[in-house]
Amino acid sequence: MLAIDQGTTRTKAVLFDKKGHLCGFGISAVPRIFPQPGWVEQNPEEIWRSVLIATKMAMRNAPCSPRQIIAVGIDDQGETAIVWNKRSGKPVYNAIVWQCRRTAAICKKLRKERLGAEIRTRTGLLIDPYFSATKIQWILENVKGVRKLATRNALCFGTTDTWLVWKMSFGRYFVTDCSTASRTMLFNIHRMKWDNELLRIFRIPDTMLSEVHPNSGDIAHTNPKTFLGIDAPISGLIVDQQSALFGHGCFNNGDSKNTYGTGCFMLMNTGHNAKKSRNRLLTTVAWVLDGKTNYALDGGIYVAGSAIDWLVRLGIIKSPQETSSLASSVPNNGGVFFVPAFVGLAAPYWDSYARGMIIGISDGTTKAHIARATLESIAFQVNEVLRCMEADSGLRVKKLGVDGGPTANEFLMQTQANVSEIPVAVPQMTEVTALGAAFLAGLGVDFWRGLSDLPKLQRAKVYRPYMDNGERTRLLDEWKRAVLRARNWVREAS
Repeated sequence: MLAIDQGTTRTKAVLFDKKGHLCGFGISAVPRIFPQPGWVEQNPEEIWRSVLIATKMAMRNAPCSPRQIIAVGIDDQGETAIVWNKRSGKPVYNAIVWQCRRTAAICKKLRKERLGAEIRTRTGLLIDPYFSATKIQWILENVKGVRKLATRNALCFGTTDTWLVWKMSFGRYFVTDCSTASRTMLFNIHRMKWDNELLRIFRIPDTMLSEVHPNSGDIAHTNPKTFLGIDAPISGLIVDQQSALFGHGCFNNGDSKNTYGTGCFMLMNTGHNAKKSRNRLLTTVAWVLDGKTNYALDGGIYVAGSAIDWLVRLGIIKSPQETSSLASSVPNNGGVFFVPAFVGLAAPYWDSYARGMIIGISDGTTKAHIARATLESIAFQVNEVLRCMEADSGLRVKKLGVDGGPTANEFLMQTQANVSEIPVAVPQMTEVTALGAAFLAGLGVDFWRGLSDLPKLQRAKVYRPYMDNGERTRLLDEWKRAVLRARNWVREAS
């Protein structure tokens, strides 16, 4: 199985065998573009190029010939919006990344028009620039000539899965999957179809939208001339966080995972019921398999690993790996708290106007304190989402399965266990998100014949909590005070 894990800052290509062993691995960076503060873009052609580079690398490292690839699974970065010309296949504008906050004013207007309840009832989502709909609307309203092309049925919209399938198939297939569609704010998660009322609200023609498929099965097929000689079905499509949930084996009601990456994302499987959150979490489609829809509660955090990258860019640290030892070199954070709201705050605040802040700095503050505060900020944010999820579901999370690059940071993982008062389990398999896409692709071609046939994840290390209750309470209270000061900083949308 070839799994394409198309993330925000990098694309990974991973080859798996029937036992779930990683046989080949490739990776390629995807640059981000920051035209203005709070704006985030990517070149869609660079995203496609990264897939080709990563796949070539994985096949070379295996080694593996194109003929050995039985099927392809893709997980995508979710809400990132790409609009391209149907005839030429050329994007009309850069991809607007899920992190981008340029549509905050559009969202504010929608809330003033009291459309929040209607949109949430249909989609399970809260009005926020995070999702695709307002990004498409912005492109239609701000890129010269694009609205006219849309009225002529000349445009395609897709998230990165749709764009990549289009490129892999040389424009033959224009498709997406149910889980990714549920992140656009245009998809009715109860009727499981594009919603005409939402299209009217956002002024988006239905001709721009792709065909929606279940997450596993006969979805599309690669063109060997355009995709490295690979002639195989694309039999698994899923948004990245749901892919990680699937890769963790969270198939039962209440099973949960958290992925640490550019941002942080926790999901809880709620079975066949779309459970509405009382704590400003999202209700989303986890996957559709064998004709049945599984839903999830979703709590997203915009900035996690990217806060560590920010420290590198500023020269405070030389590499992300340095943060663990640096944070451990001081007994506490020295009163320093970092709210990394570079592009606002997601769950449970949904504040597009919040911005990043480091507070509590004194003349005794060192880079070790700042590194420690950065790692603690990730754990604090995850803990807030976890508590909301438990309240909404009525279930206690007894162990948190985690994945993503920052799980190699021992200080962060121990801090997460301490502040959340639960064991944190890190798997041996580091590419859990890619594994979920591979599982779905394999199920789609009977490489694996059912959930019980899928290989099980092995745990590498479990971090257990040991923090004093008083210290935990004090830290969480101080964190909330810091968040309060970072909120509503931007007076108008950028």
